[in-house]
Formats: sequence, structure tokens, C-alpha cells
Amino acid sequence: MRFLLDAEQRAFAGSLDAMLTAADTPSVVREWSRGEHASGRALWSRVADAGVFALAVPELHEGLGVRPVELAVAFVELGRHAVPGPLVETVAAAALLAGLPDPGPAKRLLPALAAGDAMATLAWRTPYALDGDVAATRLALTAEGLRLAPGHGPVRASLDPARRLTPLDPGGELLGTDPPAAQALIRARLATAAQALGVGLALLDRTVAHVRQRTQFGVPVGSFQAVKHRLADAEVALEFARPLLFGAALTMDPADVAAAKVTACEAAYATARTALQLHGAIGYTAEYDLSLWLTKARVLRTAWGDPQECRAAVLSGGARRW
Repeated sequence: MRFLLDAEQRAFAGSLDAMLTAADTPSVVREWSRGEHASGRALWSRVADAGVFALAVPELHEGLGVRPVELAVAFVELGRHAVPGPLVETVAAAALLAGLPDPGPAKRLLPALAAGDAMATLAWRTPYALDGDVAATRLALTAEGLRLAPGHGPVRASLDPARRLTPLDPGGELLGTDPPAAQALIRARLATAAQALGVGLALLDRTVAHVRQRTQFGVPVGSFQAVKHRLADAEVALEFARPLLFGAALTMDPADVAAAKVTACEAAYATARTALQLHGAIGYTAEYDLSLWLTKARVLRTAWGDPQECRAAVLSGGARRW
């Protein structure tokens, strides 16, 4: 089967790509990593104005309706440009709030998420949440249910400087005792897979440009057969992940989404290793923009389920089908 985007979806991706290219996202990421959020908030508003977060919110709560394919299209571009912030967490929070038996919290919180007036973050299987210092809606999934955390602790660094972790304060308003955790996990994994695919594509593009310019023995490094093989392997892996991603967005089957997540994240991680090797010593420096995507490829690999967990989900889903 061929999973091709239609004209409207391609135009949506193109408009996001143009907007994010003009926004100079590497500078935004570096400011975000230092705790300076003004440019990141402005970019978040522009992404929201393009309708990205509304794609995760039902029409009942002023969204565009949950549209997984378009959401995946958007998150590929967000990953390609390394946009910072609790992007996946906002998608997961929208799923949790929209699926609560009591519609009150969704009615109160979701319109702001869809419009980009507020960011959401989520503590999932851990006391830490991403960017809790900047998110207005801080959710914690506990044994009692879904709680709205009253505050957060000090910011802590992570492997990716743009992913700033904060412990959430215990307690807070109990929004619901039976949140749809499984549905939220599926959407979070789909968004993570799309983001990882975009990260991998950006790493590949930057590496191809670099080996065309860098010379050794009087010729471009990219003309060497061994370099061509490494880049070809990276491109094949990324292009193999693409139909899995959009196929999973069509079915939203847990096993399909887990397969897309592990495939896209492993492809991005392998591309990151290739990019690091082919850039040489400069690739190891934090000052070089390549690092913004290298670290993101590493952390997305284990976010919302590591490769082993996702493979187990694929196997268990296949067993149920048979």
C-alpha cells in the first residue's frame, strides 16, 4: 500500500515548514534551554494559530476534532524544526481531559489548549513533567486518577537541554478517577513517532549538506562510497518508517502505533549516529546546531515507551489478531 498525503495535507505541511523556517527555531531552542520562554511562547502561539493543537481537541471543546493523520503531518514538521515545549504532553493531556466521564474539566481546560493560550504537561509513570515551569495546565496521572497539580518543584536538566524537567507538587484537584490512559498513550506515541521522523529527516538533510561541502584528499567527503552507504541506509530506514506512521494514524490500533513509534525512533536514532560520525569532531560540540537534533533523537527513543516496551506491544497486538 502507498500512504500518500493529499493536496491539502501537503499544503498544511508546507505552510508549517515555511513558518518554522522563518522563525529561526535553533535560536528559540537555545533560549528555551536557558529558561527564557518569550520567543518559545510566541512560536507556540503561531503553531496554535496554524491549528496544530486544535487537531487534538474535539469540536465540542472548540477544537477541529481529533484528526490523527493531520496531527502526524504537523508533528513531523515540529520535529524537523526541533520546536521546543511540551508538544506531545499537550496532545496526551487533551486525550485525557476529553475522555473523562465528567465533562467539566474538559470544558474548562481544553479550549485554552486548542487556541494555544495555555500549554499542558503531564507526569506519566514518574513524578517529573516536561516544562512544568511554563505549562499552565499541569496534570499528574496517579493511582487515584487524574489530578491537576497545584505547582512544581525546581527545574532539572535532562539529556536534551530543551526538555526541562520539573517535579510536580503532590495533591491538587482530582479531575477524574477513570481517565482514558490507554487512549492518551496511543496518541502520545503517534505524536512522538511523527516528531522522531521529523528529527531524523532534519539530521539527514543537514548531514548530506555537510558532506557535500567538507572535502578530504581534494574531493567532497560525500563522494566516498562508504559515506554514501551510511546515508543511504539512513534514508531507507526513515522512508520505511513514513508509511508505518501514516498507516498507524489511519488505524490508531495500539500495535500499529507502537510499531510506528519504535520504527521511527530507531530510524532517527540510527540517523543521529550516522550524522555524528560523518560530521566528525564538530558534531560533538553543543554550540553546533546539529546537537539540537542529536539529543532530541536520543530522548524520543525512550519517551512514552522504550523500544522493548513498544516491541512487546506489537507482538501482543499481533497475537490478539491471530
